[in-house]
Amino acid sequence: GFYGLSYWYAEQVTILGLGPIWQSDNVKAKEKAAAQLEAGGVMAFGLSEREHGADIYNTDLLLTPADDDDEGVVFRASGEKYYIGNGNVAGMVSVFSRRTDVDGADGYVWFVADSGHPNYELIDNVVHGQMFVSNFALRDYPVYDEDILCTGPDAFSAALNTVNVGKFNLCSGSIGMCEHAFYEAITHANNRILYGNPVTDFPHVRASFVDAYARLVAM
Repeated sequence: GFYGLSYWYAEQVTILGLGPIWQSDNVKAKEKAAAQLEAGGVMAFGLSEREHGADIYNTDLLLTPADDDDEGVVFRASGEKYYIGNGNVAGMVSVFSRRTDVDGADGYVWFVADSGHPNYELIDNVVHGQMFVSNFALRDYPVYDEDILCTGPDAFSAALNTVNVGKFNLCSGSIGMCEHAFYEAITHANNRILYGNPVTDFPHVRASFVDAYARLVAM
């Protein structure tokens, strides 16, 4: 957050996108994610929807069992996700969904999608700013065994756990903003001359800056 929330946002959403991957037993997905991060890639967290927000009980991203002759495809995914950061370029988009053939909590599924796949439709950036907060749709997107991260109650728990882990990163974003403001304040005060001295030479001003610095370190 030091240089601005637009820069911090890409990292924050990447942490969220990694949440279901970290928590899964899918070793190949973890290795793939690690390789993409090493190469400078970002991730996305496909949970929220326009109609339901982050209400994971009512997701409308549906997985339909594939035909037997569908070349190894396990499910076909269809539906939209809304307000998904990095959804335009993420090599791995963690997508929360539910199966059409299983009712209740047992039908929840986390899987990974590739934003560059032909069946992944990037609809729009829903904010007017530097960061890309996407609305995307999956159109009969093919889901293979190696794409599935977790299912059933484990998938539900992974959604909640990821949000809880991601909340902590909000703190670092706020601290970065405050630290930047701190430096700006010192620079501004040092360039102001009163009674022939920089403002930063006055004892009470120095005390305020020391107090502010101590609070930043404590945060």
